[in-house]
Amino acid sequence: MNRDSLKKLLETLYQQKIQPEEALEALRKLPYEDLGFAQIDHHRDLRKGFPEVIYCPGKTIEQICQIVERMSAVGSTILATRANSRIYEQVKKINPRAQYNPLARTIVIEPEGERKKTQGKVLIITAGTADIPVAEEALVTAQTLGSTAEKLYDVGVAGIHRLLDKRALLGEARVIIVVAGMDGALASVLGGLVDKPIIAVPTSVGYGANFAGLASLLTMLNTCATGVATVNIDNGFGAGYLAHKINILGEHDE
Repeated sequence: MNRDSLKKLLETLYQQKIQPEEALEALRKLPYEDLGFAQIDHHRDLRKGFPEVIYCPGKTIEQICQIVERMSAVGSTILATRANSRIYEQVKKINPRAQYNPLARTIVIEPEGERKKTQGKVLIITAGTADIPVAEEALVTAQTLGSTAEKLYDVGVAGIHRLLDKRALLGEARVIIVVAGMDGALASVLGGLVDKPIIAVPTSVGYGANFAGLASLLTMLNTCATGVATVNIDNGFGAGYLAHKINILGEHDE
């Protein structure tokens, strides 16, 4: 249940179009619903502005489907991360409106009706093509939360002219997510070029000495550029969520 649906329920009760018992039934699952294997936090949308997100690894397909079913019943926007095609096939049987991004490994189910997008833009940049799956997870996350988002892929430091040709696009963004593996240097380069907050995402892309993303993580943490914050290795979801939170702060100034 989100802020709008709760307001509508209270208005309906105030107008005496429903009985108090009906309102109580609608509120019965707040703040959470116990499924035995999961405690669904239906109250999270009211507290944080977006419902609980389903992290799929470690859960059975049956458990995921039950969570999707219960969240759909209360009208929540659904975002499932690290999902495979088998999970998607079963979720789509529950809700045909489910959308799957195989690169991002995300499933999104949005309630009917057009949702307002932000004026401010989140820009997602990758150093290489191999970083795109993590970037797509960030892109889908930011867009599902309500941010206007754009992508710029394969503009790493091995050919920095590809990035410098896009200075106008960099200037349009309110927040920039930089996704890079190997040496992870792109975040520092962007930090020296723009006045936007930068969220750096190290990826596990790279040869042996990259240590599955540890090398790029340390590079990003040790950057000498200002205005750069770093999330965990391959954490596109965390970057997309944080970028949206920063982005909506600027909406009050529009």
